[in-house]
Amino acid sequence: MKLGPYRYFLAWKNGKPAGRIGSGIDEKLNREKNKSEGYITLFESINDYEVAKALFDAALSWLRERGITTVTGPQSPSNGDDYRGLLIKGFDSPPVLLNSYNPPYYAEFFDRYGWEKQFDRLAFYYDLSKPVTARFERSVETLMKRYKYTVRSMNIKKLREELLRVQKLVTRAMPEEWPDMVPPSIEEVEDEAKKLLPVVDPDLALIAENDKGEPVGLAIALPDYNQVLKRLNGRLLPIGFIKFLWYKRKITGGRMFVLMVDPDYRNKGVSAAMYLYAFRAGLKKGYTYGDGSTIHEFNIRMRREAERAGGELYRIFRIYQIDL
Repeated sequence: MKLGPYRYFLAWKNGKPAGRIGSGIDEKLNREKNKSEGYITLFESINDYEVAKALFDAALSWLRERGITTVTGPQSPSNGDDYRGLLIKGFDSPPVLLNSYNPPYYAEFFDRYGWEKQFDRLAFYYDLSKPVTARFERSVETLMKRYKYTVRSMNIKKLREELLRVQKLVTRAMPEEWPDMVPPSIEEVEDEAKKLLPVVDPDLALIAENDKGEPVGLAIALPDYNQVLKRLNGRLLPIGFIKFLWYKRKITGGRMFVLMVDPDYRNKGVSAAMYLYAFRAGLKKGYTYGDGSTIHEFNIRMRREAERAGGELYRIFRIYQIDL
């Protein structure tokens, strides 16, 4: 929680914990977007509206006292792409790594309290048992040759150099109109990399480069470790670590949670190339599915590219807002 001031609240009922919520202020976002906005995060509640209402009251009161005029959420507690939004569609299958998952009644609590939709984030499912078409592969190969770029795996042994290149690319690629995100500093990129390094698979961390060796695209997918974690029953000891190593080899899918393209290389097949190389790497590992998430609903270009790569919209995560 390095975004700015924050506070967590716990709700108790009959002597037992009944819910939680975090609230905070992203000072960098407010400064760069000229806002006076706060956020909520990590909301959980038993199926009791009065508990949810008490949590909302506490979080919003804390933000109001600090001059905040609008609140959004649920947002990521780390400003990453983890746990953003409330799941409102797609309850029929297990959650993938670092994505939100919540009971359906949460949306009822938000609506009843007076929260309104700000926008939705979308997740796409890729059935890797259905190979991409030969036409898709030929198109990617043609565009890569025409615009003179290649795709390679990230070099973890030269992580510092790679992260500097990544940060510059993300700064160029992130649209200014995105209301909830601003380009990260190199320190923020390094912090995120430290968290992900233990679970990253270099084969699924891809960089597209032009003929000058400059990065023009970035895609990062992670193995779906949720398949492993659910088998540990929350315990790493005494034999949980052995189970982790065993089931790690049996993971059958992954989540692509970063896909960025340099503005000068949009509409030149870079996204398609990243999808294709990620699919190929996943298939070599025995993966049967992929998750691509999340994409802003207003990012029409990325939505179309996800669909052209075979993606099927299967989950929706809602970001809410409320005026104080």
